[in-house]
Amino acid sequence: MTKILCVEDSEDSLFALHKRLALAGFEVKVAMNGAEGVDWAKTLLPDLIVMDLRLPGLDGWEATRRLKGHPETKHIPIVVVTSDISEKSREKAFAAGCDEYETKPVNFEKLVGKIHSLLSRGARA
Repeated sequence: MTKILCVEDSEDSLFALHKRLALAGFEVKVAMNGAEGVDWAKTLLPDLIVMDLRLPGLDGWEATRRLKGHPETKHIPIVVVTSDISEKSREKAFAAGCDEYETKPVNFEKLVGKIHSLLSRGARA
């Protein structure tokens, strides 16, 4: 089963992400902040990470940079899911190493499509 790590500090958003992704057939693990997300990613080695940007402490941009800079996690695709619709945020996220960018409110059908596309491209190779 495909493992997804969701890094999100909003309990409501996290609940929705977890429930919808689990219903789509993914095994979902959650982290409530960037530091926890980085630690879980190194331990769990998920197939994909869904990352919020505005997180307490270590934000999503820095968490993404750390994951993409670490040999064991650099291959893991990261889909940013954020309420920040600014072009600056989007550019900063891609510069940090994210693979896809999706804004809230989340269109789950579109998100799942992006997840399947990234996984089928062999982003882990």
